Formats: sequence, C-alpha cells, structure tokens
Amino acid sequence: MKLKNYTDYNTKDTLVISAFPGCGKSHFFRTNSDKIVLDSDSSKFDKSDFPRNYIEHIKSNIGKVDVIMVSSHKEVREALVNNKIDFTLVYPDILIKDEYIQRYKDRNSSESFIKLLNDNWKNWIEELENQIGCKKIKLKEGQYLSHVI
Repeated sequence: MKLKNYTDYNTKDTLVISAFPGCGKSHFFRTNSDKIVLDSDSSKFDKSDFPRNYIEHIKSNIGKVDVIMVSSHKEVREALVNNKIDFTLVYPDILIKDEYIQRYKDRNSSESFIKLLNDNWKNWIEELENQIGCKKIKLKEGQYLSHVI
C-alpha cells in the first residue's frame, strides 16, 4: 500500500507514522528534503511524564510539519488512539525476523537491543498486527518506509 495523499490520512495535513525499529524512520527523515519531517525520538523525553509529554509534543507539531515519525511502543500507540490522533502503523512481516536482526547489526545497534528484539519479536509483531484505531502497512522482505510513503 502506497500512501498517496497525506490529507487522506490525517485531518490536519500531517501524517503521523508509528514505525517499528529498523523500518527506516531515520533514513526517511534524512532523505526527504521536499517534506518537513520530524523524527520524534521517544528516548529523549523525560520518562517521569511519559507518554503525556510525548503526545503533547506530537499534538503541538500537527499542522506545522508534513510528517511526524513516532515510536511504536505500546504505550505510545495507546496514547495516540486515546487522544484521537490519526496515525499509520508501519511494521515488518513476522516472517522476516532474520532480515531485521541483520538490519540492527548493520546499523551497529547494541547487543542488548538486538537480544531484546530477538526475544520479543513474535509477541511485539503480533501486538502490532492486532493494534486497533490506526491504518497499517506491513513491510515485506527488502522493503523500507521510503518504499511505502
């Protein structure tokens, strides 16, 4: 599924994308000079007020930028739904785990990060597949966010 018109997906002309690690959020951010893209790294937000502060950051930028890349953590997805923020969830097919583990190695992710994703892959991908209240794009082998947006 290729997104054609941002206004079809968010009433305020901003596409909010919640994408799983390794889908290509940072690459999309760096290579789309024709769009105003905000890469909102959730790790930079104070955890004592999370996800409220993160959602407020997202809300404050809707209508100001073309695309906001956000975390795919469960608490963020739930907060997006609860705050009625339209978003598109991008995640890999459950069958391409090995490809994603290699992507994490290729980008020099820490061993602990790789182990965490390896150990939780099935559970987390199934959670994403069962997510309600959003549009979904499942990436196939060799696909990245830039192929579908």
